[in-house]
Amino acid sequence: MTGTGHKVTALHLPRLGHVVQTTVADQVFDMLHRRILCLDLPPLTKLSEAEVAALMGVSRQPVREAFKRLAKLGFLVIRPQSSTTVSLISEEAVVRAHYIRAALEIQNCKTACVTLTADGDAALLALIDQQRAAVAAHDKEKFHALDDAFHREICVQSGIGYVWDLILENKGHMDRVRMISLDTVSQKMALEEHIAVYEALRARQPEQAVKAIEHHLARIFVHIETVKAQKHDWFVHQQD
Repeated sequence: MTGTGHKVTALHLPRLGHVVQTTVADQVFDMLHRRILCLDLPPLTKLSEAEVAALMGVSRQPVREAFKRLAKLGFLVIRPQSSTTVSLISEEAVVRAHYIRAALEIQNCKTACVTLTADGDAALLALIDQQRAAVAAHDKEKFHALDDAFHREICVQSGIGYVWDLILENKGHMDRVRMISLDTVSQKMALEEHIAVYEALRARQPEQAVKAIEHHLARIFVHIETVKAQKHDWFVHQQD
């Protein structure tokens, strides 16, 4: 990868139709977020409001709003009157995000051991079954979405679903590391770790739940070393 990046015009972004449930800015954000996360738009890719707006058949205002949201999450670097590029992955931000996420999810698991309902149990088990199917289908994007859904459901079962929004705001760099490293083997590992978390919650064993979630979330440090060896130029050690 070089500093010249990739041309967004080569991605053939789809034009957007009218969707009542979401705003145009939401649709643009969701599309670009997925492309960045899946590395269709890798670090250093240059983006233009005008190009994205033209390709997606929308005005520049919703694209500008989407860019700002992506920048807040750490996915874009916006330099006014200069350029907008997909950010490098900050190792510092990964470490910080892990600290925040682990602190929140450890507490979530402790609470869920007390508050988990029969419906919540069924919801978590259904998500595990769906993850198993995604592994079998070699669908890593689907698996990643289900992974997030599993962690979010634990927040919901703890009675503090809004905590997931805070986690989302902080884990952008973690997501890209995860997607780069998310092969069939790592998906199976994650699935087994989710099962361990689920079984501890179902048995209402907070100490085991904490151990399981700590072990699961700490795997990001193994992933980051693996990914850095493959894509060293996609990383920055300190944020700008």
